[in-house]
Amino acid sequence: MANCLPKLALGAWAWGNDGTFGDHLTENDLRPVFDAAMEVGLTLWDNAYVYGMGASERVMGKFLRTVPRESYQISAKFTPQCANPKAENAVIEMYQTSADLLGTDFMDFYWIHNPVGAPKWIKSLIPLAKRGKIGKIGVSNHNLAEIRQAQEILSAEGLRISAVQNHYSLINRSSERSGILDYCKANDIIFFSYMVLEQGALTGAFDRNHPFPKASERGQVYNPLLPQLEVLNDGIRKIADKYGVDIPQVPIAWAIAKGTLPIVGATKTKHVYDAKKAADLQLSGEDMAELEAIAEKAGLNTIRYWEKEMK
Repeated sequence: MANCLPKLALGAWAWGNDGTFGDHLTENDLRPVFDAAMEVGLTLWDNAYVYGMGASERVMGKFLRTVPRESYQISAKFTPQCANPKAENAVIEMYQTSADLLGTDFMDFYWIHNPVGAPKWIKSLIPLAKRGKIGKIGVSNHNLAEIRQAQEILSAEGLRISAVQNHYSLINRSSERSGILDYCKANDIIFFSYMVLEQGALTGAFDRNHPFPKASERGQVYNPLLPQLEVLNDGIRKIADKYGVDIPQVPIAWAIAKGTLPIVGATKTKHVYDAKKAADLQLSGEDMAELEAIAEKAGLNTIRYWEKEMK
């Protein structure tokens, strides 16, 4: 399997067409995205069965079957709310469903998607790990106490948490303020930052004259915040212009500079090329401080219904 991690992962949440993004993406839309990513070396893919209840994994699996297994890494998740209550081991069942859809018998990263029902699901994951079916065990949307609890359970079995995945962006830094980032650094845990572009809100593509799709979930969340987001994006644009890059590349580069591995949603080839450029962009300390100051001034709260303020 591929061992070298790129600086960021590409996310396939929107590939599930579950209404979050308001898109109706087809295989023909997404195949060029996949091909462009593989060509530029962005070969770590983040997915989950819950993204369209298998729809995203099914499409991605068709693409992955056309390339060598050693040429990519896959990240998939067990979502407690989707667990089969009649299954002998719901984690193993969902893992196998995802594995079948994706066309693999090994997950480079496998996550407990959120702490609902914890620590039961961490314990249920242990047989898979001991059978060599998981490269790195991760937990997502967990606070520091929950991460520590999971680590303790796994340590007793000779295993460990290797990755944490939380919402982290210029306007949601609660995983930093709560000490989760520091804990991860101290314990050699990779921190995956998801929604680093706030589902497109930090790209400059949307404003009051060009709102998000009204019927989409993200439209309901971000459209009321567009006046503040316009001001924030204007500040980001000034730094982007300084480096001769586009707006989306700056928040991604910021997240990398903070020591995290961003997950960047990719539904167009432009998203892939922006991500690649962001991975090569190095911001100055002054730029980092300015970005954080303008984001703080915006005073936005984008914690979503499935999340919590990390404490």
